[in-house]
Amino acid sequence: MQSKGTAGIDKAVRAVMADVLGLDAARVAAFTDDTPLFGALPELDSLAVAGLLTELEDRLGILIEDDEVDGEMLETFGSLKRFAAEKAGT
Repeated sequence: MQSKGTAGIDKAVRAVMADVLGLDAARVAAFTDDTPLFGALPELDSLAVAGLLTELEDRLGILIEDDEVDGEMLETFGSLKRFAAEKAGT
């Protein structure tokens, strides 16, 4: 698999969050690594998590196992990006 690089991962995760959760692009663009996600974004409920992870898999060409999904990876925007980058091998 070809590496997307850190900037590519950031862009992909932001796009997935906007598309899957229906968030305004400007709102997503303002996310920092410290922006809280699960429990802080009403749009990111337990049902939305599955769609978010499926779309990340599709766009990044990764496979996310059920046992890899936990509250820590969804705690902040930065933790989600780091998880995606590790799975994509960047």
